[in-house]
Amino acid sequence: MVVCGDDALAHRLAADLQDVYGERVTLVVPSAREPQRPRIPPPARALGRAGALLGRVSAAMVRPAPLSSEAAGDGAEPAEETLRILEAAQPDDAALTEAGIAGAGALALVYDDDELNIHAALRARRLNPRLRLVIRLYNRKLGQHLEELLDQAAAVAALGSEDAGDAEGADASTTVLSDADTVAPALAGAAVAGTSRVIEADGLLLRAVERAPVPPGRPGEPGLCTLALLSASANDPAGATGSAAGDEGPVLLPDEAATAAAAGCGTVVLETVSYTGRPIRRRWLRGRGAPLASLFSRRLRWSLGGVVGAVLALAVASSLTMGEDPVHAAYLSLLDLFAINDPAIHDPAPRKVLQLLSGLTGLLLLPVLVAAAFEGLGTFRSASALRRPPRGLSGHVVLLGLGKVGTRVLARLHEMGIPVVCIEGDPEARGIALARRLRVPTVLGDVTQEGVLEAAMIERAATLLALTSEDTTNLEACLYARSVSPRLRVTLRLFDDRFATAVYRTLRAAHPGALTRSRSVTYLAAPAFAGAMMGRQILGAIPVERRVLLIARFDVRGHAALEGRTVAEVLRPGRLRVLAVDTSAPVDAEPDAAAAAPPPSAEERTPAQLVHELGDDYVLRPQDRVLLVATRQGLGELHARNRQPAAARQSGARQG
Repeated sequence: MVVCGDDALAHRLAADLQDVYGERVTLVVPSAREPQRPRIPPPARALGRAGALLGRVSAAMVRPAPLSSEAAGDGAEPAEETLRILEAAQPDDAALTEAGIAGAGALALVYDDDELNIHAALRARRLNPRLRLVIRLYNRKLGQHLEELLDQAAAVAALGSEDAGDAEGADASTTVLSDADTVAPALAGAAVAGTSRVIEADGLLLRAVERAPVPPGRPGEPGLCTLALLSASANDPAGATGSAAGDEGPVLLPDEAATAAAAGCGTVVLETVSYTGRPIRRRWLRGRGAPLASLFSRRLRWSLGGVVGAVLALAVASSLTMGEDPVHAAYLSLLDLFAINDPAIHDPAPRKVLQLLSGLTGLLLLPVLVAAAFEGLGTFRSASALRRPPRGLSGHVVLLGLGKVGTRVLARLHEMGIPVVCIEGDPEARGIALARRLRVPTVLGDVTQEGVLEAAMIERAATLLALTSEDTTNLEACLYARSVSPRLRVTLRLFDDRFATAVYRTLRAAHPGALTRSRSVTYLAAPAFAGAMMGRQILGAIPVERRVLLIARFDVRGHAALEGRTVAEVLRPGRLRVLAVDTSAPVDAEPDAAAAAPPPSAEERTPAQLVHELGDDYVLRPQDRVLLVATRQGLGELHARNRQPAAARQSGARQG
């Protein structure tokens, strides 16, 4: 495997491929000393409330996670034998050739530059047409066209090659992923109370729900299965006794005995969601359009109302005093109002008085009309400007940072109908245009300056979602927001794991009644990139504190660790669990015929059967397709168990 990148995602991806899957990895980076990431120059003044805390954890903040094989267990190979680091400023032909691209099975291009990734992908496809490509690209439309182009190039090269038979068996697919799109659902779910993480797979809708600890002797709510036992401080920030996980971290995929013994421990339970078939009715979001009432201020509306009332009063008075028809009297009053009627010289005195009053009302109407024209013009001119937070807003999410990740999270929160107030210091940031188009209230300013969080009404907010690329900025915003609202729910984007642990424990001790979540974008996105490099179909990731559970789909045919085994035999507590089995394929289905058949539509698709519907004694058939939930180590072990029989078959064939 070859990984090319210039930030922390490349290092994290290389570590996953080496430690989890046991692959030989060549890492091509500009500098091998430490992971690079965008940095914002710190302000000249001190960090204020964050200064004391940063002084205690600054040593852990800048220390990158080492690329070693400790996480793979005692039996893992040393890092020197499975990882090679190559320094190259650009992924040109010379760098790719030195990295061994001609004999590589997969290449990941995860530079933080779309144009650089595209150029490198074109070079790699030319150097090795049978290479599996995984490309990091923020532009989704461009990514779709790039996938088609590179897949077509691989097909043409395979037809023209001399060893066409070997090319047909090679997986030369192209996968375009965006780290922002991958982590946006997890970050949006962590920011909103009660929002479940929903994953669609094989006709099923599954969601992971975080549940509070259940008192001893009281039964918990039923669920499909227990995905994790949370640590003692996950649901109770002050700490809890008797937790199965303790303070070391969550227990992933526990067995029934561990789940039954975990009294007073928070859990993450997987549930099924039934689809009713009714279309979702989107409620009208306030502020999406410019209603007629918003064109004029309240004072101007009262002035217009007063003028209209005066005209009606004059019309009624003219009808009563002159004995004329009410419609004709109103018409004469309007003529007098606009000064286009003849002077009432020979008319009675009441008619003269009414004409003078109508003329005076017309003089008062002129400045009101001018003011209305200016206010209406100003409203239309400011329609494309950023909207300010409306008065009375409460229970909203304050989103700090509108970069790549913040833009995707903003779009997801807006789709869910959740009120959001954004804070961004750069007027030219990527997400400013989206906030302006969606009419989302946005505050422009440095969050470290006083008054910026107050302008976003942080005292009335329900959640603070800090997603800037600088840990210190996110931390200072969190500390100041907690000083204003101690029970505010906070989700931080933190880069370093050690720094995140130190921050979490300090905030837990300072604010025991509030919930704090820390998320790493590279940690959440790396499993999807690694799964694409291994040729797996990773459907989604479920974050559990600072660890990740993966939802994957596997074909049983040709997989020695699954084919012919029961569901109970596949189960590995703490590593792997079978959730559902798709048994819709016929028994006599041939692999070539199944591959040639068009995929069923959403209406024709038969939902997969859950494990509790089939039973643990169900034997997996070759034509079945299973839905698994596993840790990264569990998927790596499953891959290793499948490679050993394949290697044995090849050795036997050579001996024969």
